[in-house]
Amino acid sequence: MSDYEAYQLINSLDSSSSSLDATMGGFGVWALIAIILAIVGGILVYFLFVKSKTEPKGKFAKWLKDFLSFKIMWLEPILKVVYYIATIFVILYSFSFLGMVGLMGGVAIIMFFATLILGPIFVRIMYEATMMFIMIWRNTRDIAENTTKKK
Repeated sequence: MSDYEAYQLINSLDSSSSSLDATMGGFGVWALIAIILAIVGGILVYFLFVKSKTEPKGKFAKWLKDFLSFKIMWLEPILKVVYYIATIFVILYSFSFLGMVGLMGGVAIIMFFATLILGPIFVRIMYEATMMFIMIWRNTRDIAENTTKKK
């Protein structure tokens, strides 16, 4: 490699790192602008729409206010779908141990049955533990609504 070729290689590496620096700098500037706009937008949405005492007109506006006020919760149906997916996955995954019978013998069969039986039970216990938090929230909300109505 000649000196000129080495010089060109070093300059090309230097210029690519300069463009990377410029790109990362632009990324940082955009991140700062996005943070400022998100803070301003979040404050405006909260005070002008969510915290507003007036009821919105229209079905969509009312739904949007309830959604932004967290009166509508999406976690429960999402958790149900995740539960079904996880249970089906664990059951199907348990069959992968049958392919290892030639290598592991009886241990693979024991692992198959353990995963097939205990896997869905474990997934169910985790799902129910998570759902308890949603039920506690729902009961607390109902109690709070009932105590404010009585006053």
